[in-house]
Amino acid sequence: MMRTHHNGELRMANVGEQVQLVGWVNKRRNFGALVFIDLRDRSGICQLVFDEEMAKAIVEVRNEYVLAIAGTVVERQDKNPKMATGDIEIRVEQVKILNKANTTPLLIADETDALEDTRLKYRYLDLRRTPIQRNMILRHQVALCVRNYLSAQGFIEVETPILCKSTPEGARDYLVPSRLSPGEFYALPQSPQLYKQLLMIGGMEKYFQIARCFRDEDLRADRQPEFTQIDIEMSFVEEEDVWNTVEGLMRSVFQTIKQIDLPPFLRLPYEECMERYGSDKPDLRFDMELRNVSECFAHTEFQVFANTLQTGGIIQAMCVKAGASKFSRKDLDRLQEFVKVYQAKALAYLKYEKDAITGSIAKVISDQEKQCCKELLQAEDGDLVFLIADRKRIAQTALGALRNKLGHDLGLIDQDAYRFLWVSDFPMFEYSEEEQRYVAAHHPFTAPNEEDVDRLKSDPGNCYSRAYDLVLNGYELLSGSIRIHDQALQAKVFDAIGLSEQEAKDKFGFFLEAFQYGTPPHGGVGIGLERLVMILAGTDNIRDVVAFPKTASAADLMSEAPSRVYDAQLEDLHLSIRIQGK
Repeated sequence: MMRTHHNGELRMANVGEQVQLVGWVNKRRNFGALVFIDLRDRSGICQLVFDEEMAKAIVEVRNEYVLAIAGTVVERQDKNPKMATGDIEIRVEQVKILNKANTTPLLIADETDALEDTRLKYRYLDLRRTPIQRNMILRHQVALCVRNYLSAQGFIEVETPILCKSTPEGARDYLVPSRLSPGEFYALPQSPQLYKQLLMIGGMEKYFQIARCFRDEDLRADRQPEFTQIDIEMSFVEEEDVWNTVEGLMRSVFQTIKQIDLPPFLRLPYEECMERYGSDKPDLRFDMELRNVSECFAHTEFQVFANTLQTGGIIQAMCVKAGASKFSRKDLDRLQEFVKVYQAKALAYLKYEKDAITGSIAKVISDQEKQCCKELLQAEDGDLVFLIADRKRIAQTALGALRNKLGHDLGLIDQDAYRFLWVSDFPMFEYSEEEQRYVAAHHPFTAPNEEDVDRLKSDPGNCYSRAYDLVLNGYELLSGSIRIHDQALQAKVFDAIGLSEQEAKDKFGFFLEAFQYGTPPHGGVGIGLERLVMILAGTDNIRDVVAFPKTASAADLMSEAPSRVYDAQLEDLHLSIRIQGK
């Protein structure tokens, strides 16, 4: 036996015991005749003490050497309350150097000074750090809880193919050339969407999978090119059935991981969510809702506002409580530039201070208009009101982004809170300027609301779907929908997005054929495992909860992927490479 205990588990109750430990040298300290070493394994750190004779065997030992020791647990004279094992130490009687280590290119400690690129290049060293190990353990615990909960609810875990047919699902596919079928390609799955629906046709009724997914899209702090999805699909259900299942799962996860009972999950239709928060994934850990104040300016003489309303735009506003004194002119100018990133033309403001109203538009709007805004926004003395006059979506989105920024900048967010929100009734279609046509906002198998079926073709811009998202603390945690199970309705949706019968057959032929053999009503969700773990871990960087992540340019700095391949490999695949522009 190489070890009898893990380093982090020894306590006063073990005093007098003979133990064997293994691990990495976390720190070495020389004190005359005595040498102290902190030995680290996954469970924690234990202090070793070497007398003068034993110290001769570790003269060369330094940080990250791998040791095996045997010794006796004794009580420490200088106890360390900051260490879980701080009451004891091991008086070493035998030691063996299992492996040596070069000086590491990054500090192996809870707080490291290494740049992220260095951490990613030497990820196997970064993984030795306690915060990253803690995140990996957390991820395992969440996945285990998911499996246990869904299994207890009668769900069956089924693996679906990684090599599949390329089908349009919103992002670019990663393509894999076929050696046996020259010129043809597999695609890595963006999600198991078609397969899980086929499982419902196959009578599985309740399916789940912790599935790997791949999307060739631009990356950001909460997105990776390959990611893991808690995939769920259910037959003979409506929205409430799916939502209740997911809520039960989330309550189980948060009770298991955080030992907390979640508050009620709020629900809002998409349009109301946009009007109140300017986002379809709002952070509900603070207030400061938006309000459409267009009615206050129905007869305004301020030409900018009047023109906006005459052309179908709106005037959206937001009240920052006690904000009048918190922003200098320079601060307000910076916020002006901030909203322009979201295509807003300008940011107006009013300050309500000591019974006086000042601000960028105070002199060009009437007292009645100022008072109307005050009443609608419930503004009080000392408050600051921001207004954006623009097209509806621009005004909402720009002010929503400002709300989110100010929530962080002003410290309004309750960092210990978890606020869930179901957002439903999403637009069925969105207009693609690039393709000059309407495309499916979710995916083309999402069912429309029943009242919108008759206008799918005639008025696609005002059709809404049975799609839904679950939002947690400003992150989209999952997306899902009730699916189309009727062939005639599916044909109408394809027609609405300009997909001919032949094109639909070419892209989804095997899937559509299955619809002819008795498809049950069904629906489901895909939950982002990394995002869930990221929130539970209290980090805003998804790379902190992925063992071997990619950079923002989808590169693996450690393995140096992507990389060129040998000509012989290309020949086997009947491929040659031509790089455009070279």
